[in-house]
Amino acid sequence: MIVPLAPRLSQVTSTDQGSFVPSSYESAKADVVAKRYFAAGSGASAIFVVRRTDRASFTRTDRARVTRLVRDLKSAGIQRVTAVSTSAAQVAPSRRAQLVSVSFHGTAQDKPVQAAVKELRLRARTSLAGSGLSTLLTGEAAIQTDTMDAAQSALTIVSVATIALIIILLGAVFRGPLTALMPVAAIAGIYLLTTALLASLAKVAGFKVDQNLTTLLVVVLFGIGTDYVLFLLFRYRERLRAGDDPKTAIAFAVARVGQAITSSAMVVMAAFVALLLSSLGSMRNMAPGFLIAVVLMLLAALTLIPALLTLLGTHAFWPSKGWQKTPDGSFARRIGTFVGRHPGRMALMVAPLLIALGAGALFYSADYNIANQLPSNTESAKGFTALRSAFPAGALNPTQVYVVGAEAQDPTELRRLAKRLRSVEGVAKVAPAQLSRDGHAAVIAVELRASPYDNHALDLVAGPLRRAAHEGARSGTVLVGGQTATFADVRSALNRDYGVVFPVAAVMIALILAVVLRSVIAPLYLLFAVALGFAATLGASVGVFRGIVGDSGLIFMLPTIVYLFVVAMGTDYNILMTTRLREEAREGNDPRRAAALAVEHAAPTVMAAGVILAGTFASLMLSGIGMLSQLGFTVAIGIVIVSFLMAALLIPSVSALLGHLIWWPGHSVERAETPPLPVLQSQPPPEESSG
Repeated sequence: MIVPLAPRLSQVTSTDQGSFVPSSYESAKADVVAKRYFAAGSGASAIFVVRRTDRASFTRTDRARVTRLVRDLKSAGIQRVTAVSTSAAQVAPSRRAQLVSVSFHGTAQDKPVQAAVKELRLRARTSLAGSGLSTLLTGEAAIQTDTMDAAQSALTIVSVATIALIIILLGAVFRGPLTALMPVAAIAGIYLLTTALLASLAKVAGFKVDQNLTTLLVVVLFGIGTDYVLFLLFRYRERLRAGDDPKTAIAFAVARVGQAITSSAMVVMAAFVALLLSSLGSMRNMAPGFLIAVVLMLLAALTLIPALLTLLGTHAFWPSKGWQKTPDGSFARRIGTFVGRHPGRMALMVAPLLIALGAGALFYSADYNIANQLPSNTESAKGFTALRSAFPAGALNPTQVYVVGAEAQDPTELRRLAKRLRSVEGVAKVAPAQLSRDGHAAVIAVELRASPYDNHALDLVAGPLRRAAHEGARSGTVLVGGQTATFADVRSALNRDYGVVFPVAAVMIALILAVVLRSVIAPLYLLFAVALGFAATLGASVGVFRGIVGDSGLIFMLPTIVYLFVVAMGTDYNILMTTRLREEAREGNDPRRAAALAVEHAAPTVMAAGVILAGTFASLMLSGIGMLSQLGFTVAIGIVIVSFLMAALLIPSVSALLGHLIWWPGHSVERAETPPLPVLQSQPPPEESSG
């Protein structure tokens, strides 16, 4: 009943990074001042860029036509539009463009404001029809509107692509429609329940979640859900091939693989719990949704999926008969044999490659330019490009310097402040101070030469501009706000989080691994592997997007996303391989034989799961949104690195080299007291390839 009665997740989402900045940061304090003293001007804003269709210089008739456009928009009575204005100062130096400013009552996230943006665009085109002039509406409100529309489109595209990909790949691996459709149907139900629970929790607790969470939940749930189902199906099929009846086979699979699934889920949950320590609300508020998703998926993997497989029996693989026989000449067996015989050689082939990729992470540079994340065909993206080519980039979103108290009522002090701000290198223009209605506060708009979202602008506002603003002022009386200041504080908060969230997560993951593996050495080695996988993933992404594509930087939240989805979720494969290594060692095999058998039996599972999980994240590249495209590629390549190179090759190789030491001081590597379930001796050792 909770799904139809729960609020929609879209009702509790936001893309305003400023709403997630901690209240202790200066930009958040400035936002409070803006809303208190400048409520009429603290709402969202947008800018029309008006140009001739032939891109020639404006004539007197053109300027008169722009004035008429302003008059038409003012008289239109568009809901939430509070002001429309232009002036001679808003004509470009080249005289080939003119700006028209629009102010709104409400934030850019408000649905009525977004509706007003769409109506403004329509009325502007109507007003200028046949005049030889064209308009592009950009700025905060327009960018937000286009972002929301693009996000909704992305969610549809990603959802369809993810589900189709999983069905196709599962069908190819097991060659049966039921093994492809059954997991998808179960996971889809869990997704609906997850979003309903999260929306209800957010509404009751009064917090917002980042807009990107909706799309990320799709790939997370379908990604890890498919992983868990694959782990069960491969082991279930292995025992069927060994001669077990379906009930015995599923009981064995749940007993053996269930431990790896539970351990993997605990590691992922530990990473998300650590995310609660983030100082950024956009990161912190993602944690409940991911935690709900993982818990529900874990319960389903240990109960619902085994129950369905028990009911279906061998019909789960219908119409394929491939589950009845083990293919000969297994590629996985040959790789396993090589790892067992030459572990040092394999380690020397894989480790340098990962280290070389990891070196690329040293060249990571964060990109806070939200305009770069929009599809290039959106009007706000085109408008931003046009504005940047005709005006100082900072004209898009000026920085606001607020003065509160007695200093706001002193014209001399305000002029001194404006002079100090004007003297800062990188400032293009400083507007005269404007007083609030009660005279208790003043605001000075500062335009930067750089784009308000560039790292150079963030450095300027966080450093020289704030120092100039605070010089000689009493604490708290002068505050620097605006979107550039907000992103500067977001950057500071993220840097703080790297030093808190990552170490806490590492400690929790190490403790979980130590308990699961009953070893001190294995968890330390796996943590080192995790760190190497993180660096290699980030380095590979830097090489592609900065070295090949030519981007100035990568999305600012990418390291956190890599940590969440590559480190936490990718650890699934490391745990599955390590628990198989331990199982083979406990069966009495020497370390090299154990490594060979573990690769033979577990590597196909790891690789198949890695391909599907990487594919689900790669579907984000179809969204057309720069941020999601970077995120999708990075996580996809990271999952491939972790599953193919790390879990399938490097971990068993190093395990073979370390020998019994890797399990110190835990369980004995003697043969277990309970003998293993029999394997049909008439067949070659089972392998877990498709078919």
